[in-house]
Amino acid sequence: MKKHSGYIPALHYHWLTRWYDPMMRWFFPEAGIHANLITQAHIQLEQTVLDVGCGTGTLTLLIKQAYPNVVIHGLDIDAKILQIAQRKARQAGQNILWQQGTATSLPYADQSLDHVCASLLLHHLTRQDKQHMLREALRVLKPGGMLHVADFGRPHDFGMWLISWFMRWFEEIHDNVLGLLPVFMTDTGFHQVVTTAHHRTVAGTIALYRAVKPLG
Repeated sequence: MKKHSGYIPALHYHWLTRWYDPMMRWFFPEAGIHANLITQAHIQLEQTVLDVGCGTGTLTLLIKQAYPNVVIHGLDIDAKILQIAQRKARQAGQNILWQQGTATSLPYADQSLDHVCASLLLHHLTRQDKQHMLREALRVLKPGGMLHVADFGRPHDFGMWLISWFMRWFEEIHDNVLGLLPVFMTDTGFHQVVTTAHHRTVAGTIALYRAVKPLG
């Protein structure tokens, strides 16, 4: 199964899901990406956080372990990958609210969350679904709440540009490589959209973004 209802499974095929965590460790600086994403969030005590497209729950667990008093939700459309996340949480003794659902129709109330995190989610979505996901993130965030994204971005050096030439047609990466994610965030209504970091990977530049929901 390659694509269904605008959604592409982890590693492109369901039968590869079991290898997702090892592949991420081998090919991406996952620890550094997640550490930077958590640091930029400045999560406060008793805030509510959503990890949308949480996959196997690696980032979700790291947030909960770093901030035990926060309420953390992990949402993914893929039931199989959520089972892995739930098993990891049980083994770690962490209470996380897991839910199956889609990033383009978040099952959360308006203005109910302080932070929405999306790590390596958006490149799985079509352009239209990227925009839908960002509108949903804006809807569920409280005024002043923050969106934190880690995903493929515009190449930031010549080596990454060469890699992006081959990678840009893989899945839905092309818009990312063109640097359109911050544009989409701004068009959705987010303010203070900034690129906070770049990471070099074997698949191209991974960029980190932060955006804020206006107070008004």
